[in-house]
Amino acid sequence: MLKQPATKYTAFPPVNIDQRQWPSRSITSAPVWMSTDLRDGNQALFEPMNAERKMRMFKTLCEVGFKEIEVAFPSASQTDFDFVRKLIEDKHIPDDVTIEVLAPAREALIRRTFESLKGARRAIVHIYNATSKPFREIVFGMSKAEVVAMAVAAVKLVKQLSEENPATEWVLEYSPENFTATELDFALEVCNAVSEAWDARPDRKIILNLPTTVEIATPNVYADQIEWMHRNLARRDSILISLHPHNDRGTAVAAAELGLMAGADRVEGCLFGNGERTGNVDLVTLALNLYTQGVSPNLDFSDINAVARNFEYCTQMPIHPRHPYVGDLVFTAFSGTHQDAIKKGFSAQEADALWNLPYLPIDPADLGRSYDSVIRINSQSGKGGVAYLLETEYGVVMPRRLQVEFSAEVQRYTDQHGGEMEASDIWALFSQTYLEAGNPVSYVKHQLFEDGAAQGIRLTVEMNGETHVLTGEGNGPIDAAVHALRKLGITLQVRSYEERSMGSSREGGDAKACAFMEVMQAGNERECYGVGMDANIVTASIKALMSGVNRLNIAGRNVKAA
Repeated sequence: MLKQPATKYTAFPPVNIDQRQWPSRSITSAPVWMSTDLRDGNQALFEPMNAERKMRMFKTLCEVGFKEIEVAFPSASQTDFDFVRKLIEDKHIPDDVTIEVLAPAREALIRRTFESLKGARRAIVHIYNATSKPFREIVFGMSKAEVVAMAVAAVKLVKQLSEENPATEWVLEYSPENFTATELDFALEVCNAVSEAWDARPDRKIILNLPTTVEIATPNVYADQIEWMHRNLARRDSILISLHPHNDRGTAVAAAELGLMAGADRVEGCLFGNGERTGNVDLVTLALNLYTQGVSPNLDFSDINAVARNFEYCTQMPIHPRHPYVGDLVFTAFSGTHQDAIKKGFSAQEADALWNLPYLPIDPADLGRSYDSVIRINSQSGKGGVAYLLETEYGVVMPRRLQVEFSAEVQRYTDQHGGEMEASDIWALFSQTYLEAGNPVSYVKHQLFEDGAAQGIRLTVEMNGETHVLTGEGNGPIDAAVHALRKLGITLQVRSYEERSMGSSREGGDAKACAFMEVMQAGNERECYGVGMDANIVTASIKALMSGVNRLNIAGRNVKAA
């Protein structure tokens, strides 16, 4: 690093704005939310989502309550084009949800984009071109007039094509890419020209997206830019100002909140901050920040664990354990003083009173989180480091949520028996709780087979002294086993699955694979883990499924004839 960074980098100049209003304002209602998980989020993945994962993400976003979803860049790839067609042709889009697609300000790509949207009930066409000085002079070699002409020509084409296809309700969104690095007077010139070309009216609004394509200044500067545009835009009553913050400086959430105070109407971002480079603004954090201030976000995260697991499955990316509101450790206290304060807070908290608990800005129950994860045991707690001992002594590396669950079992054991638990005691309790959970249903053997494109399983189990041979098909061995168990009236959902390689140990035998499966009984909010060990990972997975069934205690209650 340079000792004098000013020789290479310059501070962003402040915005000349008189009597700015945003510092004294509060956010009193939710903005219009637009998820770009399937476009900006997807294009940022090392391995973009396949069709199945994209569809699962789309349905998750709809379930959360997003009414505007940017689903693709259809002119960029056949894969994206086909996904838009599938959404429309197979009628996956709820009546109250509008899909959005992105296209550069180029004629051929705009026409291709409209082809992808044929038959849509309502669609937002999002057009963009770069407007900042570095892009004008270095990347494209264009004058200001040429940049404006390019944007206007694109908008006129969108208007023409929308008029030629009246069966769809069309909405235009325009982004001056690199807005925050564009001279404000020029950004205003481009946006006004675009609004005029679209003939924006109160009943025919245009979305003007003002992105921090790359975050280059402090959030207050972005707020000043938004308020300046809000004050000076022509046809303001015919415009929705949208924010699209990125997190290059780590302040995207703050930039979005201050931008809303400055006059914006809409926010674009991704679940858990996914997106290019350091990510888009995190819509979950934004929404729950509103919630903790008594403002309904109009998004439902009452089962935030399910949203998180779907996100991790679709993106193949883990959520950081310290991530606001959803991380595995955010409702956790290791410190003794913190634990004491939280316990006293729970004792004093009345059911219908305003929330007022030390160290907890939100009630975990509102997000479907358990109080069991609030107080945890670690190596400094006086009860031993449970996870640490299992890993170092027996090679078992537990997922974080299993650490929470099993720590509660250790806590119950020590409360009943007193004294300290050694590593062997902890291993014995772990084995008893998970590996030996063989009643009332136990695994005997299995055989896999192919059934067309599906995976089939012939599963032999014992239940209450009787042997049952069950068959099922699914998209893999686990899914097939889940379907097979339905023959016994056992209906459950797999919420998460992880596997670990492990070497032989003095107590764990010669097991080389350990499977961890988080399951939930259908129609029941209770979740728990099952664990299986075997030299074969598929067998370990099925044993983990059986372990979860027995720990949920759902086997044998609604038994059907096999």
